[in-house]
Amino acid sequence: MFLTISTTGSAERPATDLGFLLHKHPEKAQAFSTSYGTAHVLYPEADAERCTVALLLEVDAVALVRRGKGKGRGGAPDAALAQYVNDRPYAASSLLAVALSAVFSSAMRGVCAARPELPAQPRPLRVEVPTLPARGGPGLVRRLFEPLGWSVTAEPVPLDTEFPDWGDSRYVRLTLEADTLTLAEALRHLYVLLPVLDDAKHYWVSPDEVDKLLRAGEGWLPAHPEQQLITSRYLSRRWSLTRQAMERLELVRLAEADDSDVEEIDNAVAEETGTEEKPAPLAVRRREAILTALRATGAARVLDLGCGQGQLVQALLKDPSFTEIVGVDVSMRALTIASRRLKLDRMGERQAARVQLFQGSLAYTDKRLKGYDAAVLSEVIEHLDPPRLPALEYAVFGAARPRTVLVTTPNVEYNVRWETLPAGHVRHGDHRFEWTRDEFRAWAAEVAERHGYDVGFVPVGPDDPEVGPPTQMAVFTAGTVKEAKAA
Repeated sequence: MFLTISTTGSAERPATDLGFLLHKHPEKAQAFSTSYGTAHVLYPEADAERCTVALLLEVDAVALVRRGKGKGRGGAPDAALAQYVNDRPYAASSLLAVALSAVFSSAMRGVCAARPELPAQPRPLRVEVPTLPARGGPGLVRRLFEPLGWSVTAEPVPLDTEFPDWGDSRYVRLTLEADTLTLAEALRHLYVLLPVLDDAKHYWVSPDEVDKLLRAGEGWLPAHPEQQLITSRYLSRRWSLTRQAMERLELVRLAEADDSDVEEIDNAVAEETGTEEKPAPLAVRRREAILTALRATGAARVLDLGCGQGQLVQALLKDPSFTEIVGVDVSMRALTIASRRLKLDRMGERQAARVQLFQGSLAYTDKRLKGYDAAVLSEVIEHLDPPRLPALEYAVFGAARPRTVLVTTPNVEYNVRWETLPAGHVRHGDHRFEWTRDEFRAWAAEVAERHGYDVGFVPVGPDDPEVGPPTQMAVFTAGTVKEAKAA
């Protein structure tokens, strides 16, 4: 299998700087031993105007079969058909990604001791892969590389040029071009996306592959539109590893959006150490405001609708006045994390009798939600598309109809107080909207009128005299005189 990386330059910035970045001298042809064969590095051309490095991997088919035996899904995927006759020696795959990491490890980390200023400099790059397996076709190749700043040419390889009616194979000739990327970024993209396109790893996928993925994906994977597909394929569709990686990527994305450390954001999870998260001060204030409002109503049986990873449920359990607590979320992953957070499997019988977690969608009526004293929708409504709000409204206020409903949501007017939040951006990439105080009050008043509730409003967080609080909370109380109108 074969790959080339080219760059252009000038007398002031010679293209042969590529040799410094890769730690491989352009005048030498070098060979490196890898787990599956020999990797050769050579320079077909090297002068000030243009420099090209080639990586050629000679795969040892016998070693590939031997290492693949007994490895389950991580073994050689074609072994059942033909152990020694397959495309592995010729098509770019996870084997080439391993060779990239082994041979160009310093370049991938952005380290250049001889010329430390070079790694951070973007340069014109051209990557060519003559034979790349692409399960998903040229369209998927473009969806993976174009969001990263690459201009992509993915030419399908016909099954047989003598028989065009047979159509195209699953291979493409790939050319990538970019002017705004560093070499380290380019290598990390290739390291992750080559095996993703092949959709088959040829070695055992162990838990440390999650760390490798996150290291190589730093700076680009958390915001990639195909993040879930990339993660699942890179980890050979091992559900537990994929879930772990997605959780960590989500925390990274939230931290970047809030300009915070991962450990400080709300919903942070430290599964390996079992330690609790260090929540952002606003998250703490929000939970305290909710608990205060619930205690004031005398509620004993409480629903946490959209409970996420269970922080509010955990806080409610600490107060014995709440005798029954139910957490509901559409995401089974979130409920699994909430269960671990609450240690339900180790909870005493009396305490366990106070809490339930179950999956449910707030877009549909659910008879399990009826009969409760209070329901909380904390930072939930802004994650719904506006046309779906009437369905949530009816499911909660019309069908479930708890005596008290608490709704918290961001106050978009306060966003100007966060200097790190770009103008016009919402606080979280999944927010479908963020309302002003007037917009929230208008919506809440209409909901209250339609369903026979009274509504009041409580600021959460510092109440700025000009733009109000960062979070706004509506407290709905079922009216004793009003008659609920049809939704």
